[in-house]
This record gives sequence, C-alpha cells and structure tokens, in this order.
Amino acid sequence: MTDAVTNAWHENANLYHDRFERAFAEYIGVRHAVALPSCTSAIHLALAARGVGPCDEVIVPDITWIASAAPISYVGADPVFADIDRSTWCITPNAVEACLTERTKAIIPVDLYGSMPAMDKLREIADSRGILLLEDAAEAFGSVYRRRKAGSWGHCGVFSFHGSKTMTTGEGGMLVTDDEVLHRRVLFLRDHGRLPGDTQFYNTEVAYKYKMSSMQAALGLAQTERAEELVEYKRRIFRWYRDRLAGQPGVVLNAEPVDTRNSYWMVTAILDAEYGLAKEVVIQRMKAAGIDCRPFFHPLSSLPAYAHLEATKYARLRNRVSYELSPFGINLPSGFNMTEERVDSVCAVLLEILRSGSFRAERAA
Repeated sequence: MTDAVTNAWHENANLYHDRFERAFAEYIGVRHAVALPSCTSAIHLALAARGVGPCDEVIVPDITWIASAAPISYVGADPVFADIDRSTWCITPNAVEACLTERTKAIIPVDLYGSMPAMDKLREIADSRGILLLEDAAEAFGSVYRRRKAGSWGHCGVFSFHGSKTMTTGEGGMLVTDDEVLHRRVLFLRDHGRLPGDTQFYNTEVAYKYKMSSMQAALGLAQTERAEELVEYKRRIFRWYRDRLAGQPGVVLNAEPVDTRNSYWMVTAILDAEYGLAKEVVIQRMKAAGIDCRPFFHPLSSLPAYAHLEATKYARLRNRVSYELSPFGINLPSGFNMTEERVDSVCAVLLEILRSGSFRAERAA
C-alpha cells in the first residue's frame, strides 16, 4: 500500500492494476481480468459489451441481492426472475429453461453465499442458444465446482471486493473472461470510450468511467496472494457452526454437494416453517442479545423496485422455492473476526430462541 501511494502515479499509474489483474486471473484460471470499482459495474460492462439492450430479456435468480439485476435495467433490458434449488439456493437449469424466450440474451447465475449451481449445464444452455452466460461470483471467491473455480464457468465472471466479502479492497470488483473480443470491448467501455493506451483523448463513443484506484489494486494483490488462507478460515467458521447446530432439528445450513467446494461467504440457516419464527423475528431477538444477523434475500420479484414489471406477477406464482425459503432464512455472523468462542455464543442464543418455538412443542406432542 505504501509503495502504491508513493510510486503508482503518472507513467506507473497502472503498475498495481496490472499485477493484481494478472495474479487474479491466474488464481481463477482464466486469461483476462479487469479491475473495476464494483461488481455492479462489472455486470453493467459485460451486458453493454455484448450489446444487451432494450427489448432484450436477461434471466436472473429471484433470490439474490439487487445488484445482480439492477444493471439489466441500466442497459434498458428486462429482468426475468427464475426459481432456485432447494439445497444450493442457486438458479437451476430447469428454472432457466422455463424462462427462455426469443428475447433472452443473457443468463446471470449467482453463486449465492458461496454455493454454486450446475454451471456445466447452464453453460450448455447458453452455448446452444448463443446467449451470454455471465457468472455472478460476487459471493463465491474461492468456491469450486467440478475442479473449476467460481467465475470461470461463464463467458465472463464478476466478483465483488466490498468490505464484507472474503477478499476485499474496501470497495471494488473484477470482471474475468477467456473471450478476447469481450475483454477488448470491456477495456474500451470502462474508460470513456477510448482505446487502452490512448493519449490523444480521442473518444469514439460515450461510455463509462469504471476504474479502480492504485491503492485498492495494491490491497487486492496482497489479498490474492493469501487467497487460500482466507477461504480456509471461512470454511473453518462454517465447520464451527455446523458442529454446534447439527443436533437441532429443522435447521438447514449451506449445502456442499459432491464436486463442489463451498467457500461459505455467509453461514446461512434456513429454519423450518413449523417453528413459526419469521426471519425478522429471529433477527430482532438475536439483536436484543447483542448479535447482528442479516436476512436471507427477499425474492427480487417481491420488491417494490420491480413492482411495475409484468414479469413479477408470473415469478410470484412460478418461483415456489424462493418464496418458501426466503421468509425463514437468516445469515449468521461470519466475518473474519469470528472465533470459536464467538460462534459458541451465537449458537447458544439461536438455540435458545429455537427451543422456545412451536417446532419443539409440536414434535414433543
């Protein structure tokens, strides 16, 4: 960081960007990486680079943070919300196929909370129709599906380095790809519509200003160099939770199917509906005990931001798993400040809340 602040200026302005991008691409297993100010900007650039625009449709899971879908609106296209798998909480190939139309131009599978969908099958669907597969790996740095890292399965992948993420630059993002044409177009669009290396300020299109600072790039490089250490600590936190909650009925934690390594960005618990405890109630009771939790994402089709879309009516009827799981899911404290003792404390409070619920009484009766 000190060297970046001191020396990464003028002709050396891209010194740490270049090092960070090369190291990150090598870790993910792709040819190209482009450092950006956010994952949201990476999705925006990918869609714009492939010419997705008005009258087009983009399929996105109903359960994800709105940043996965908002860039669809930025380019004037329409989001189509697909259902998720009951185990991985990720979009399914069957759900995607149910949403495909002649207007579909892209699919954005999201590696939710560190989990991964059946990316090989999703890639087959995209390739067979000549549409973009844009893998949103914002929450899955270090996850692996069938020996390939998250972010490497799509025609491009995107990552977030927000302060809450496993790997962080405070804010920031990355777009990765093996597609040379897409890569060149992204480089052009991210810098006000001029070619990389242009010193004549000769802009041929109105484009965007999406660049990361040298200080962020230096921090990202340092984080990339200890990537496996970071991922392993996340997995250790999950194991602490798993061991302490294993005996409690009606509690389902993040899945790790065969051929998958889950990086467990968040430790997520889906509570059986028979407890009669909505996520908001559990979060409020945990907060009263001094423990800060977060809700499982609300279905995008349930949000006021998308109430005007015709597609939301169909999504609410079609996406049964999304609507069944969302009301009862919470994200437990999962940051790098978690210790085994802190996990003990969190689980003790959660178990006390659950054991006072209706699930136990009904089962005992």
